[in-house]
This record gives sequence, C-alpha cells and structure tokens, in this order.
Amino acid sequence: QVQLVESGGGLVQPGGSLRLSCAASGSRFRLNAMYWYRQAPGKERELVAQITSLGSTNYADSVKDRFTISRDNAKNTVTLQMNSLKPEDTAVYYCRAISYDGVVYWGQGTQVTVSS
Repeated sequence: QVQLVESGGGLVQPGGSLRLSCAASGSRFRLNAMYWYRQAPGKERELVAQITSLGSTNYADSVKDRFTISRDNAKNTVTLQMNSLKPEDTAVYYCRAISYDGVVYWGQGTQVTVSS
C-alpha cells in the first residue's frame, strides 16, 4: 500500500516562499504522474501542477512563473517550490500520484497560509 506524506506547509507573508515535499512510501516501483492540488475554504479542489515520469510539467495559469514542480524518481518524491506567494494561494495542498497500473493515491494535505 502506497502512502503519500506531505510536509513543508506553514504561515508565510505575501511575497514569501515555501517548499512543499511529498514522499511516497510503500512502493518498490516508480510512480507515474505526480501532482499537487489545493483546496481553499469554500472552493473546489483544483490542480496546481503536474509532472510526468519523464519530467514534463504543467501548471495552473494562476501559479505559472511562481511555482515549480520537480521530482526525484529514485526516491519517489515530488516537490513544489512556491515563490511570490499571494493571499489567494492560501489553501490545503494535496499531493496525488498515479501508479503505472492506474491506482490513484492522495496525501493527507498540508496547510499553506499566506497572510501578513
């Protein structure tokens, strides 16, 4: 059973940076695509960024040029570097991964709060 564990959330001032990490445990095999989603209070969960096993990336328009997703395939980890944070980036951030046989895994989420 694969478990995804996020870390790195917290409180940051507008314009600041945070780095989120997600580690997959319990899998002997490399995961396929990996994603970061977020959900703000009263809003639906939305895709923030995704990265394929070959390193191709895609971002939501709202975070382009501010956020960077990366992964370490050997360690089954995915990272989200968030710069120039805005109050509207406040949300619970979730890691998601899909195995090569199509099973979807979610992390428990980590809170990011951008406030002065």
